Amino acid sequence: MTSAEHVAAGFGVAPATPVWRRTPVWRPKLMGTSGVRLRAKLGDGSDPFLQSALSAASLRFRETLRPEPLFVDPYAGCFVSTDNEVDTKKQTHHYCLATKYIDDKLLHIINRIDGLKQVVLLTDGMDTRPYRLNWPSSTLIFDISPDELYKIAAEKLEGVGAKISRSCLFYHIPLASSNLQHVLHTKGFNGSRPSIWVIQGLLLMNLASFEDILFVVSSMAMNGSLFLGELPGWLADTGIGRNFDSGKWMDKLFMTNGFRVDIINYDEVARNLGKQLTSEEYRKILFVAEQLRFSDAQMETWRREFQRVEEEGDEDGFEEL
Repeated sequence: MTSAEHVAAGFGVAPATPVWRRTPVWRPKLMGTSGVRLRAKLGDGSDPFLQSALSAASLRFRETLRPEPLFVDPYAGCFVSTDNEVDTKKQTHHYCLATKYIDDKLLHIINRIDGLKQVVLLTDGMDTRPYRLNWPSSTLIFDISPDELYKIAAEKLEGVGAKISRSCLFYHIPLASSNLQHVLHTKGFNGSRPSIWVIQGLLLMNLASFEDILFVVSSMAMNGSLFLGELPGWLADTGIGRNFDSGKWMDKLFMTNGFRVDIINYDEVARNLGKQLTSEEYRKILFVAEQLRFSDAQMETWRREFQRVEEEGDEDGFEEL
């Protein structure tokens, strides 16, 4: 059994079948042809990325103030007005339920990984998970988000004393990086080790933007790694337009990139937590996907090993002649 197979077995999956793939190229399509360009300041209502991030932070802040919160985000308040009234409604917002689910799933899985742990967070720039979650030691955390919004948030977080655990390493990577895979590798990401990828809050503008993200994750995540989070509901609508129902379309989209995906029912999660969801419409898809393929790094290791065996075989055959 190869080292990759040992890792896969320890991660609870069968070894993947090697599949050659084209070289991945990151093509940011989130905000025009020039990539993401955020110019907004906090309080500026003109930028959709900013407003989406502020809305999510406000929900986390209100949840934190509830008598029995699903989670506590001690830093969300630095992004929003702190004169908000405490949310006394019995119902739980879908976003907060999803945040709780993702938090729990993320920590449960990462604590099962031996040695270096790799987490990639695709965020809106105001994600406080790197600061508020109890990460195990030797965790390498990458935040991929709009750069200017992240810088605004980082200044606010520093002002309230938010810090990353000393036993962990944290790197921010601008979403508009011309070669996202290369940047991740230079920061220490290892495609031959398990990783967990989370997407929540990142504002997707079209289907192509998510397909690019999914391709990058597929290329870099070793078999057995997980990709989870929330996606906008209109993604499934694009599939319906192609004569697929939403479930079959999601299966096809993810399987094309080597993932087996499960769509998580918000109502079921709420029942398991003893919560009641709000009746307001929430157009998101909560999902967990498992990588079934080898990453590009694993494939390169396999190729080199295969080449070495072939060369040694040729040498042995020559000596026998």
